[in-house]
Amino acid sequence: MRVLIADDHDLLRDTLVMFLENEGGIETATAGTYDAACALMKSDGPFDLILLDYNMPGMNKLEGLKRALAYGDGQRVALISGEATKKIAEDALEAGAAGFIPKSLPAKSLVNAVRFMAMGEQYAPIDFMTALEEEKPNALADKLTGRELQVLRGLTEGKSNKEIARDLDIKEPTVKLHVKTLYRKIGATNRTQAALTARDSGLF
Repeated sequence: MRVLIADDHDLLRDTLVMFLENEGGIETATAGTYDAACALMKSDGPFDLILLDYNMPGMNKLEGLKRALAYGDGQRVALISGEATKKIAEDALEAGAAGFIPKSLPAKSLVNAVRFMAMGEQYAPIDFMTALEEEKPNALADKLTGRELQVLRGLTEGKSNKEIARDLDIKEPTVKLHVKTLYRKIGATNRTQAALTARDSGLF
C-alpha cells in the first residue's frame, strides 16, 4: 500500500510516517506543500491514498481537494485537519473525498482509517461527525437575527445578493433589506467592511 502524506508541519508528517510504516506493508511519501504533493502525484503515482492537510500552503481549502480528485488514476484523496469543522468534513465527503481525519485521532485509529480508505471505503470518525459543535457567545452575533447572520456569512464568502438569495431560498430584495439592517447594527457602511468586522470578531 502506498500513501502520500501532504502537510506543512514537519513533526506531524514524520509522526504519521512513523505510525504507518511501523504497521508494515505501508510505503509512504511526503510533501510540505500542495504543489509538491501534485508533483509527486504525477511523478510517483498512482498512490493508494493521498492525505491532504486542509490548511497547508497552496491547498486553497476544498479547491485543492477537488483538483487532486480530478487528477484521476484511481487515486483516493482524504482530508486531514486539526481545525476543520464538521461542515467542512461533510463538504469534503460530498465532494468525493475518501474520508476526513482529525489530527486528534489516536494513532491506532488513524492507521485503521488509512487502511479502510485505501480499500475503497469512505471514512469519518462517528464521534466527530455527530458531536454537537460548542456554541461560543459572540457579541456581534448577539446583535443579529438568525437570518441576518446567514446573510452576513454570505457577505464574508464574497457572494452577491443574488447568490445569497438563492442559497437561502429567499428573494433578492429581502436580502438587500437584511444587508441594510445588519450594516446599521454592526456599524458597517459596505460589504467589505461588514465582512472584515465579522472576521475580526471571530464570528466566521
